[in-house]
Amino acid sequence: MATSIRDIYITGLQNAHALEAQAIQLCQRQVERLENYPEMRERLREHAEESRRQQERVEQILQSLGTSHSSLKDMGTSIMGNVAAMQHAMMQDEVVKNTFANYAFEHFEIASYRALIEMAEAAGDGASPRLLEQSLNEEKRMAEWIDQHLSPTIRRYMQLESQGMKSGV
Repeated sequence: MATSIRDIYITGLQNAHALEAQAIQLCQRQVERLENYPEMRERLREHAEESRRQQERVEQILQSLGTSHSSLKDMGTSIMGNVAAMQHAMMQDEVVKNTFANYAFEHFEIASYRALIEMAEAAGDGASPRLLEQSLNEEKRMAEWIDQHLSPTIRRYMQLESQGMKSGV
């Protein structure tokens, strides 16, 4: 049975809403643990707030289409975000693993928002791409921030680790 373009778009929006639930959990868990990386802690705190606004934008679009997010998907991805953060918490190089995972996750979100813009246009939703572009640009800025801070994070980690100090978070 064929699925309509509109239905595909709505599923993509529901997935994006759930993805932002996961992003919020990932950021919050990391913020709670970061001690020796204050700049990263602050940027992740800010990005959790951006992710909340992104989730609100997606909800606004879903409502304009006469539907809403999937609570089940949101719950599932929130749990995944918590589990991912806990897995890295057990590692000595937690901050390094989180940095790699965050960089990859931001690019996943970038691809998701780019796809949603294409879907919106295909579904004839001319009003929503502006909102989706806002979220896309925020994700690009976060990915850029991580990219720019990768080397300093690695250097800080090695410095702390080689001095026998708490280095992972």
